[in-house]
Amino acid sequence: MASAMPHAQLHFVNATNVDRLPEGMEYAMFGLGCFWGAERKFWQLDGVHVTSVGYAAGNVENPTYKQVCSGVTGHNEVVRLMFNPKKITYQQLLEVFWQSHNPTQGDRQGNDVGTQYRSGIYTFSDEQLVLAKESQAHFQQVLIQAGFGEITTEVIPAPDFYFAEDYHQQYLAKEPNGYCGLGGLNIGY
Repeated sequence: MASAMPHAQLHFVNATNVDRLPEGMEYAMFGLGCFWGAERKFWQLDGVHVTSVGYAAGNVENPTYKQVCSGVTGHNEVVRLMFNPKKITYQQLLEVFWQSHNPTQGDRQGNDVGTQYRSGIYTFSDEQLVLAKESQAHFQQVLIQAGFGEITTEVIPAPDFYFAEDYHQQYLAKEPNGYCGLGGLNIGY
């Protein structure tokens, strides 16, 4: 068994502990392409307490970036966040998720190609699962009306989350001119 990826305990942007879920907060986890841009999108939202990037929904414990990029682990690049449901609802997070990427592309987002770039919603409760599926059905209708194809987003209960290497955490705050392949469809929710 590989050992867990070491990571900074404090978020680079807001110095919040990334390992402890405070009372009253909830987890959410999404895959929407390159995790650098996805993480920045969510850490900027009022009500999101802290974000971390990592790997989930694969078949290897504690994978490395190199392993995930090889395509053999089955893992997705994800952003896990802790949020305050009294400030931002899970439904609002889902709206940001749908509007921030193209969920019809399968194993890619823009120029980023591979299973690690697939669209995914990983739920932490039955309520989140119901909301995710309802939002997927709603957004599918919006996409059809806008001339897009079928949504390929996987919606499943949250699998184990494995932290990505520390240099990936809050990467676009550390490297403001870094690559971000995240792009939405410019259509309403």
